[in-house]
Amino acid sequence: MDPVLSSDVLTELRQPRPYPAVSLVMPTHRREPENAQDPVRLRNLVAEAEKAVGNDPDVPRERRLAVLDQLRRAVDEVDLVHAEDGLVVYAAEGEHHVWSVAREVPERVVLADTFLTRNLVAAQAAEQPYWALTVAADRVSLWSGDPEHAAEADGDGFPLTRSLEDPDAERKEQIGDLPSTFQDEATKQFLREAHDKLRAVLAAEPRPLYMLGSAAALSLMDELGSFGPDAMAIPQGGLAAGPASAVWEAVEPQRTARLAAATSTVLAELNAAQGRHEFVGGIDEAWQAVKESRVRLLAVEEGYRTVVREDGGHLEPADSGSAGARDDMVDEIVEKALEAGTEVHFVPDGSLAEQGRVAGVLRY
Repeated sequence: MDPVLSSDVLTELRQPRPYPAVSLVMPTHRREPENAQDPVRLRNLVAEAEKAVGNDPDVPRERRLAVLDQLRRAVDEVDLVHAEDGLVVYAAEGEHHVWSVAREVPERVVLADTFLTRNLVAAQAAEQPYWALTVAADRVSLWSGDPEHAAEADGDGFPLTRSLEDPDAERKEQIGDLPSTFQDEATKQFLREAHDKLRAVLAAEPRPLYMLGSAAALSLMDELGSFGPDAMAIPQGGLAAGPASAVWEAVEPQRTARLAAATSTVLAELNAAQGRHEFVGGIDEAWQAVKESRVRLLAVEEGYRTVVREDGGHLEPADSGSAGARDDMVDEIVEKALEAGTEVHFVPDGSLAEQGRVAGVLRY
């Protein structure tokens, strides 16, 4: 499976490729007995993709063999034992990518000169990823988290480590027996380096930030400069080396509270927009406004899925599999909104029941 999904990765995935760039998308299941069908569905989709590539007269033989080889390599990396709600596989000449996503996706095979990224983009937005920084006098680690788990982000200079003269310094720090550690100039320089590296990470991949450490560690980080309104301090030491599960557990209550507050703010903005006649609600109105880049804020219920077809420039309900049916229009709306710089929020199911399950605040 590919590593943590980032904006830079998404940008690269959306670049044109030599035809054919194969996108294979299918729903998966986390538990028995439903997950027993996943290997069969995957084999069938791979066979469909292989047939489509093999029968396409516009694909030269050498490229066809190269793409099919990459597709097989990608399938070898698929881990259905630890599946989430969807699987996204990309294969093109010289490359392949595999993503497991915590969001339901439709089943399809697409050959084009770009990868089909709308489902991956929407999944990344819905997962609401965050950064967690765990701080100690001898180690600073960065973690990539989401509502389900956290994993250490090994890169961009992290983790930072150094040797302390006292090998038991962190334990003493936690119980207050090492009051001078964070007054030491070497410690300040160590955390200043971590501070600078974190700023670079946030500039490249902005996310909410949670900083975990002792009160002294967090105080020194604060003295070095604020990371902005999306940063929150959690006074809990002893997590500089993890484990990941403990970092996730420490962040989760704060993340949940922050999400609830953000949802309340979004709903209030939608209500105010209705009074100002700057509101769109329902999938057709949202789609029309998003296409015109007129939406400033878009709210989507987390589990919202619907099948539509375009008729006379508007979206109408449709049956899955029928002519012209589009079963991932919600994901397409999210992707186009993000492309236009729209602020996108996923809210709990039922929050927008009276607004059509997707709603927006207009820029004008």
